[in-house]
Amino acid sequence: MTNSNSAKTLRKFRRERAIGRYLLNPAVKVLTRLGMRTALATELETVGRRTGQLRRVPVAVLFDDRGGWVICQHGTRSGWGNNITANPHVRLRQGNRWHTGVANFRPDDDVAARGRKFGRLNARIAKALETTPISVRIDFTN
Repeated sequence: MTNSNSAKTLRKFRRERAIGRYLLNPAVKVLTRLGMRTALATELETVGRRTGQLRRVPVAVLFDDRGGWVICQHGTRSGWGNNITANPHVRLRQGNRWHTGVANFRPDDDVAARGRKFGRLNARIAKALETTPISVRIDFTN
């Protein structure tokens, strides 16, 4: 990646992180507290790598019988991506039920093909927001 592309990606990441942190994530949090679920997102709970506190972020998940797939739009540049690197033990909400699991980055997975499986709207949103996407597999342990 050239310096120009690298700087452009960093600017995009900072802009998208601010939108998520101050607009999208709080909106999903309020809806969750009101008992309203959105089909576009559920919650992923990680342990903060520095604080040790629980951190919840809205994510789109493609569930199967043994776990789920998530796309980390900013890779290990994101807060929850860094948290998973430090501690892969997570919880993931499926409807009203929480599942415990272990998250693993899957750089060998075709993230673009995986993104298309999330549906047209989620795929478009993700494509618009991503900078260095990577697939994350979460295998349930409960």
